[in-house]
Amino acid sequence: MKNEASKTPIEKITFPIQEFLHKEASGGILLIIATVVALIWANSAFADSYNNLWHTYLTLELGNFALKYSLHHWINDGLMVIFFFVVGLEIKRELLVGELSSVKKASLPIAAALGGMILPALFYVLFNSGGEGAAGWGIPMATDIAFVVGILALLGKRVPLALKIFVLALAIVDDIGAVMVIAIFYTADISLASLAFAGGILVLLVIMNKMGFRNILVYSIVGIFLWLAFLKSGVHATVAGVLLAFTIPSSSRINTKKFSNETGELIKKFNDSGEHGANVLTNETRLYAIHKIEMNCEKLLTPLQRFEHGLHPWVSFLIMPLFALANAGVSIGSGLASAITHPISLGIIVGLFVGKQLGIFAFSYLAIKFGLASKPDGVSWKKIYAASILAGIGFTMSLFIANLALGTEELLNISKVGVLSGSILSGIVGFIILKISLNKVE
Repeated sequence: MKNEASKTPIEKITFPIQEFLHKEASGGILLIIATVVALIWANSAFADSYNNLWHTYLTLELGNFALKYSLHHWINDGLMVIFFFVVGLEIKRELLVGELSSVKKASLPIAAALGGMILPALFYVLFNSGGEGAAGWGIPMATDIAFVVGILALLGKRVPLALKIFVLALAIVDDIGAVMVIAIFYTADISLASLAFAGGILVLLVIMNKMGFRNILVYSIVGIFLWLAFLKSGVHATVAGVLLAFTIPSSSRINTKKFSNETGELIKKFNDSGEHGANVLTNETRLYAIHKIEMNCEKLLTPLQRFEHGLHPWVSFLIMPLFALANAGVSIGSGLASAITHPISLGIIVGLFVGKQLGIFAFSYLAIKFGLASKPDGVSWKKIYAASILAGIGFTMSLFIANLALGTEELLNISKVGVLSGSILSGIVGFIILKISLNKVE
């Protein structure tokens, strides 16, 4: 691996994106494994143990205060808050310095994401208007970036980086839309007292940011109280994760020049403090230099970066696979034909597979045609179309919204069949078309 000094300017810019993609690809593979395990488990002789496990209640008590929820609820309303917190951090980073930081950069992914949300919802409504599943219109609106990037990784370095960046930015705008849909349309009865308490905590977090608080432990503790307030408010608790992310400081405590000068002096002091060897435990000067360099590194890295870097592996390799394991297990049995032809399932399948590709591609084409956006360099329309199909993989967020939108276990299982079918269809067809487009000289 090249060191930082030997990297070209473009490598310095693209390295964080490449590192992110690598982690997402690995997480996507684990997500697939968890999904397959859930499906096999839920349709095996041990199906009862699968259902009983997630309906096991776990209680946390502190005096008169108690939280008593099923394991399934703890995952969806607890652990998934961390997932949404990381999503919020990624959104904030992209808005500040990434692909959404200017109108010119953001116009194409915003247009594409709007099309990819509006058309799937309309297709779903066509199948379910006035029916028992009418509330599920938000289910086919989402894109699961872990699965999409996992598929892109299977095609290796032949996939243009510009296309990967477009898909990432599109998915982030998509996430913004999904969070807004959850916050506005999928809420229970509102507790104004809890909501006011949550508002007070948000004000406190903003004040902490403005006053220069940078301790991530303090933000974590206050964030737990924000989560509890939203948990009791009626607004879905995962919204707390996104709002918390937007209060996390994104500026460094010291600038790069000061960091460079001080670190240079400390390294000189380190080198001048005795013979070089493996052991520094007895050299007080070197220990001091090391600790000061460590402190300066912490001051240079923003809390936003430290949170994102620290939590991303936990989200990719534990929380999302655990969510898939708890939510993807649908009993197929002999009722598969009736489930897959049910209006809810058909609305989701058509929304994810047809609505996503038409919406993303058409809105992208119109935005570029009318001069509102520019086509990414080196990315043909065939590749954009293939990416539009892949964006129909709506697994994680689609299942999450289904849990909020549909009231009965029967309807939820039908929706899971639709999500899995639409996502698999989008994944296979998108992979084949993208592979063909990569093999052709354009």
